[in-house]
Amino acid sequence: MAGNSQRKNRRTSNKKGPQIGSGGQRRRGLEGKGPTPPAGDRKGHKKNRVAKAVAKTNTKATRRPTPRRGGKGTSEMVVGRNPVFEALRDGVPATTLYVQQYIDNDERVREALQLAGERGGIHLMEAPRPELDRMTNGLNHQGLVLQVPPYEYAHAEDLAVSAHDAGEDPLIVALDGITDPRNLGAIVRSVTAFGGHGVVVPERRAAGMTAGAWKSSAGTAARTPVAQVTNLTRALEAYKKAGIAVVGLAADGESEVQELEALGGPVVIVIGSEGKGLSRLVGETCDFLVRIPMAGSAESLNAGVAAGVVLYEAAKRRA
Repeated sequence: MAGNSQRKNRRTSNKKGPQIGSGGQRRRGLEGKGPTPPAGDRKGHKKNRVAKAVAKTNTKATRRPTPRRGGKGTSEMVVGRNPVFEALRDGVPATTLYVQQYIDNDERVREALQLAGERGGIHLMEAPRPELDRMTNGLNHQGLVLQVPPYEYAHAEDLAVSAHDAGEDPLIVALDGITDPRNLGAIVRSVTAFGGHGVVVPERRAAGMTAGAWKSSAGTAARTPVAQVTNLTRALEAYKKAGIAVVGLAADGESEVQELEALGGPVVIVIGSEGKGLSRLVGETCDFLVRIPMAGSAESLNAGVAAGVVLYEAAKRRA
């Protein structure tokens, strides 16, 4: 009989009770969601993953660590058999010498390995050619790669402090717009030769202490500190407040270098680039502007040569 069924969960009445509905989800699910976005914008799509990977790679490629004032620069790779041999011979500091597996053992390779072993503290690492290609971004490394550690820059104020601690008047060279590392190395060498106490370089748009600068310094960079500053004008003003005269070298200088008595005391010699000379703000900051007399037809001297001439004059007055 109706209503007497023993089957479980069987409805025994035709009267409908409260029902649990979808809450409109089915209706909203049928509504349109607008135009389909491009494949590159769709999350999880292959083109979207590729676009994200490319963007991440580009970000890493353009992000370069900038050295802090008085901190460390960035590491450097010297590649090629002759450059590696010359860097080791000239005392360029190094941490690791990478040698390609199954390399042709010619004279340059043997000499580089011998120098690295004699110096000590340089790790010898054997690596397959693809790995060296990756490390050098495809440069012609010829099976030899030398890793040069970051240079530890000094603080600009420490150059004057070390001179005073030694009982001497500071003799410092500041460089404005010198972009050739070989010029920087040559100037460091001249500063060492004439009893100077250091070199100051700007952080941007200027040469830093690379392997090329080390080579040009002929090892003197290990004894003469180089300071890096974010703003050269402010650094020169700080030297002036400390009682140090700032002398700029310029083709239109007011007097000749041998006439300036200030070179015999505490002094910072500022040298600009061969083409542009001193920048406007740096020139206005200088206490004196001097020139090197030249009887010949040359209009200017190489920055390294000019630094040597002025430093010789300063050393002669101090003697």
